[in-house]
Amino acid sequence: MTPDKTKIARQFIEALPHARALGLRLVAIGEGMAEIAMPWDPKLVGDPVTGVIAGGAVSALMDTCGGAAVLSHPVAPGGTATLDLRIDYMRPATPGQGILARAEVYHMTRSVAFVRATATDDDPARPVATATGAFTVEGIR
Repeated sequence: MTPDKTKIARQFIEALPHARALGLRLVAIGEGMAEIAMPWDPKLVGDPVTGVIAGGAVSALMDTCGGAAVLSHPVAPGGTATLDLRIDYMRPATPGQGILARAEVYHMTRSVAFVRATATDDDPARPVATATGAFTVEGIR
C-alpha cells in the first residue's frame, strides 16, 4: 500500500472528534483492510454494574474501521461515507478489556464498497460483534 493511503487513513481517524473521544488508534492498515483498537475506559461503560463497554462505542469503532478500510483500498481515490451498517452483537465484551476491530473490503463497485468487520477483545476466538456495511466510494471513473 502506498504511504499516501496510510497517511489518508490516519488523517481520517485523527480528524473525527468521536474517534478521539473514544481513544481509537490505528493498529494496521493494508490494501482494503484496517485494524483499529479502542481501549477500555470507564467513560465508555454502558452498564456500571458489569463494566461492559456500551454497544454504541463498539458500533462507532466498527463504522470507523470500515471507513478506514475503504480509504485504504487501492482503487478508492479518497472520501467515503457510511450508507448502511448492520452489526450483530455476539456477546458482551469482557469488562476492563479494550476492543480490536478488523475490517476488510470484500467487494468494490464504482460507487459502493462492501465491507465485513469483526470486533474482539482478549479472546479473539469469540467475537464481541460482527458487521457488514456499505460505504460510498468517491471519484472512481
